[in-house]
Amino acid sequence: MATIHQIDPNFEVKTKVKQEGLVFRNCLEIPFSIHGLMREGDRFCRLPFETAKNISLPVSWLYANTAGGRVRFRTDSPYVAIHAEFGTLGRFPHFAFSGSAGFDLYADGCYQGTFMPPIDLEGGYESIVNLDGGMHEITVNFPLYSEVKELFIGLDENASLFSPKEYAVKDPVVYYGSSITQGGCASKPGSTYQSILSNRLDCDYMNFGFSGNAKGEPAMAEYLASLSMSAFVLDYDHNAPTHAHLEETHGRFFEIMRKAHPNLPILMMTRPVYFRGEWELGFERIVQNTYETARAAGDENVYLLTGDQLMALVQDNGTVDNVHPTDSGFLSMANAIEPVLRKMLGR
Repeated sequence: MATIHQIDPNFEVKTKVKQEGLVFRNCLEIPFSIHGLMREGDRFCRLPFETAKNISLPVSWLYANTAGGRVRFRTDSPYVAIHAEFGTLGRFPHFAFSGSAGFDLYADGCYQGTFMPPIDLEGGYESIVNLDGGMHEITVNFPLYSEVKELFIGLDENASLFSPKEYAVKDPVVYYGSSITQGGCASKPGSTYQSILSNRLDCDYMNFGFSGNAKGEPAMAEYLASLSMSAFVLDYDHNAPTHAHLEETHGRFFEIMRKAHPNLPILMMTRPVYFRGEWELGFERIVQNTYETARAAGDENVYLLTGDQLMALVQDNGTVDNVHPTDSGFLSMANAIEPVLRKMLGR
């Protein structure tokens, strides 16, 4: 069967990748499957702009960061290439560019390689990851802190291409929180705790981490409450500017979610800090109060993990700057969350 690129040359992607038989396809085409993102205007985003701007100005800037985005498919191509076009780029001194602006690839749940962005990246780039040529379930993870306008997937012209196997847990796990939730400072997109858990539990997910700007706004709670999901993770105390702010918003946020989803499993987490001082413990007590109030009211579908539990594997050596986890910090978080999330999902 002819591809659109053969029928209409205007769809052909001009490439500098030197690979015989390489054909690019838009990732929005069937049978590719997009997860964790929607398409709005000329870019991918995590929620509608009209919703984002009603939450806060910073969220309207961050809404198009593609954290948690994935394209999935099945192929026997001996390689997968990408041609990516960007809007804004995330560049930071403490955050690997491969995480903030790179894509990575997993085959059958196993890491195969990173589509490494050039350090002088402006506007877009191309890269290729070689495979063994067998039939594989492929996941390409989007960048964590950049805006992606277009993504084309390059495969061998003679390769088979099929829809991916459905996730065992089809309704996504929804995560709301801070820069840590968004993925700072993972070395590659697949190293976030959500990606690790998705691979282990074969579950879809959506990442609503907003760097520095998860303030527990009612408009955000109402939007998230409108989504279909299998479980919800509430983790924004790191962005609460004061204890009073968290006390005012945390219980209210939970109640909005619970009213919309009476039986939804909800996990509350506190900032991933192993050695907590009085400042951190003050926030933790507020989250614990929301949890204990719900339990006392008979809610048996609410769970709690504290910062020391999340960082038990690495203690105080799991961050790049005493705030944002390294890959080992994210692994520690995933290890702590996994048994709880398994129970929540019945896995």
